[in-house]
Amino acid sequence: MQKNTQVITQDLGLIDYKKAWDYQESVFDSIVQKKIAQRSHPETAQPTLNYLLLCEHPHVYTIGKSGKLANLLVNDKDLAKIQASFYKINRGGDITYHGPGQLVGYPILNLDNFFTDIHKYLRLLEESIILTCRYFGIEAGRYPGYTGVWLDPDDNKKARKICAMGVRCSRWVTMHGFAFNVNTSLDYFKHIVPCGIDDKAVCSLQTELGKEIDINEVKHVFLKSFESVFMCSLQPQLKNLSFS
Repeated sequence: MQKNTQVITQDLGLIDYKKAWDYQESVFDSIVQKKIAQRSHPETAQPTLNYLLLCEHPHVYTIGKSGKLANLLVNDKDLAKIQASFYKINRGGDITYHGPGQLVGYPILNLDNFFTDIHKYLRLLEESIILTCRYFGIEAGRYPGYTGVWLDPDDNKKARKICAMGVRCSRWVTMHGFAFNVNTSLDYFKHIVPCGIDDKAVCSLQTELGKEIDINEVKHVFLKSFESVFMCSLQPQLKNLSFS
């Protein structure tokens, strides 16, 4: 079957976490169901679509399937006080924070269109962020034994995370993705043990560069990096989406 390396990109703007999650699930399920149907009729199989969703969320904490609830350091009353919500979700990884000023990306890719290697997928997703950081004059890299993108990863005392990652993959279709701190309020990380790592700090482009960064410029640079690293063709979808 012919492979489709085009990726439809959608910018969802600032969107409630649950609404974005439901939309992800609907797109993910449509791709999986198409793949299942094609197994019965391979002679008529057509390439499946791929998506890359970008957005920001209101204050929210999410924890993956393997996460420990003890890493959420506040109760329901405290969550209400800081105007944050909390969700247990079906990705890998532990607890993380999403909020305004953070670029969140959800690639929903049929990896049969690219390569069937989840570790390679994560490394390329990290590379897209590393290249984006480099554009802004920041040298980032990988911290041995952990996913995500880090600054000063070779110095155990200085290593700090600028981008967290947690994904789900079923039938080689991906969902969930990354959270890249651009102008993120880092105070919200004080209410969790980020990613279950209690001896490492988090940072953002803003804290590293000492100024607020145009998040639309960051999106543009990231999309170019993603397109290059994944050797795909991005196809912006401009129609309005309804999440009512």
